[in-house]
Amino acid sequence: MKAQFHKVPVNIQSSFSIRHDRKPNFGTTWHYHPELELHYVIRGEGVRLVGDNISNFSDGEIILLGANLPHTWRCNEEYFQGNPNQEVEAIVIQFLPECLGRYLLGLPEAYLIPKLFEKAKSGLLISGEAKARLEPLMRAAVQATDLDRIIIFLSILKILSETSEIQTIATEHHAFKQSNESDVQRINKVCNYTLSNYKKEITLEEVASISNLSVTSFCRYFKLITKKTYYDFLLEIRISQACRLLIEDKLLTEVICFECGFNNVSNFYRHFKKITKVTPLEYKRKYLHSYKEAVAA
Repeated sequence: MKAQFHKVPVNIQSSFSIRHDRKPNFGTTWHYHPELELHYVIRGEGVRLVGDNISNFSDGEIILLGANLPHTWRCNEEYFQGNPNQEVEAIVIQFLPECLGRYLLGLPEAYLIPKLFEKAKSGLLISGEAKARLEPLMRAAVQATDLDRIIIFLSILKILSETSEIQTIATEHHAFKQSNESDVQRINKVCNYTLSNYKKEITLEEVASISNLSVTSFCRYFKLITKKTYYDFLLEIRISQACRLLIEDKLLTEVICFECGFNNVSNFYRHFKKITKVTPLEYKRKYLHSYKEAVAA
């Protein structure tokens, strides 16, 4: 069974993803992604596939998955019958190894964290006191904001990196094997090119050439892999950079518009509000106000 690459949705205002899911089931897609994943099943039962391991799962399970480790949670059949009273619930934290900055992993005090990420390549089932301590932290992380969010996340990593109450799930050989390395490399090339050139006009012919595909094939391929069009992806990159410049408060909004690859101010305002749900001015006021309150405190 060939795993599919999954593009984890990322909030442009966050360094990592936290979500609280309540839905009929966990789906059936066998997939992988470069982000590590901490998965807490609050409610749900079925069969869990991680790497080459197949096991049952039930309420209360907490698992840490390493980067690019194929996985899926297949619920029992009753979860697919459309019963509104039969649903699953989970808290999921997804993060890249360097989401808090590449220097964190190199700090002497943080030496256990890279070791944890290495172990997680095989998938880790957490149990005992460690699991009991993680549950309230993961619930708190869903509602946390700003520095509290980072502090809770570091507390979670501390528990995971120090505990011996873990069980390896997949075999080491399988964990280090990516399901489709060529897809990962191709998408990475496109992402790197986009991040380096978002300020200028980028044509589909350019990115298709980087991918060694025709324009038609590239558009179909990119949508299949990421579940969005390339121009939607480019737009998210540009708005993300605009948010950063707005918070720095060194340039006029009209200048930021052109700095981020937009050639029309009204177009920039329209796309910005569509993605962030606020205008550039409202966005800047909100974060500058939060900053002043933090300094005053």
